[in-house]
Amino acid sequence: MTEQITDSPAETAAVPSTATETAAVPSTATKTTAVPPTEEAAPAEPPQPVPAQPQPQPAPEEPPLTPRPPRRALRAVARWTVAVLVFAGLGGGIAYGISDAERQDVPGLATKSDGRWQYPKLSLPALPADAPRPFSGNNAGEIHHADSRALLLPAPAGAVADKKLNGGWVSEERFLSEYELDDDERSDLLVALRDAGLRHIAARGWTMPDGTSSRVYLLTFPSTAFTDAFVADELDQGLEFGVPLKNGSGGRLDEGWTQEGAGLEASVYAYEEIEPYGSVQTRQAYIRAGDTLALVLHEKPVKKGRAAAVPFHQTLILQDQLLN
Repeated sequence: MTEQITDSPAETAAVPSTATETAAVPSTATKTTAVPPTEEAAPAEPPQPVPAQPQPQPAPEEPPLTPRPPRRALRAVARWTVAVLVFAGLGGGIAYGISDAERQDVPGLATKSDGRWQYPKLSLPALPADAPRPFSGNNAGEIHHADSRALLLPAPAGAVADKKLNGGWVSEERFLSEYELDDDERSDLLVALRDAGLRHIAARGWTMPDGTSSRVYLLTFPSTAFTDAFVADELDQGLEFGVPLKNGSGGRLDEGWTQEGAGLEASVYAYEEIEPYGSVQTRQAYIRAGDTLALVLHEKPVKKGRAAAVPFHQTLILQDQLLN
């Protein structure tokens, strides 16, 4: 059994390099230098892994209260905010414009006109100091102390003024020219006016774009008693026109007229001409307001249609209010 050669530093015998040298060696077991026994090296333990030293960790940052949105999101929010404000401003402006505008001026909200005329804003004229209104408790004669010309209804918008009836004084003959009278009848009626103490007559006339001609006369007497006597004795006013008009062929009480609920103090008697018409259709009314008698006429050429009831009734109400 060959001995194991180790890498130990112990001395070893020389190993013959030829066969001759081998004969000189005794026949006994090959002499070798004894190698002192050495302790068998313990198997090396595998190196233990060195535990990794913990790396120092940075202190955790406190999370922000709200996450910071990206810039793109901020820009989008800003654009939408501006858009909302712009539309809100436009909406407010439009709402204000609609609330401030007249209903007929707003597209989609305009209402069809019922035929009323656009009169200017009316106001009662100033009275002399301590002068009562005609229907006040301390005015037994129901006398109008205001100038009659200031009590005339003004012409509505779009009207062409009558240059001869411009809101001033007119003669008895001009008033009587509205009636169909022969010379004797005209003379008798003129005498009756003067006997009733007629003080003066104010008048205004105009023509509307549709061809309707309007005329208003205000006759002022000394008191309500003289007014009532002239109407009853001379004009023969009743269920019909009474004294016929120059352009009226005959008429009857206007069934569409009522002054209930209008708060009117004066008495209004309205008439409408019935067929067959002449060249024009006429609507006529008398307003008896204390010492003042009003004659209101609306005429329209038949070829342009009938004289409408709505503006006629509107004219009566407004003229009556001015006489209250």
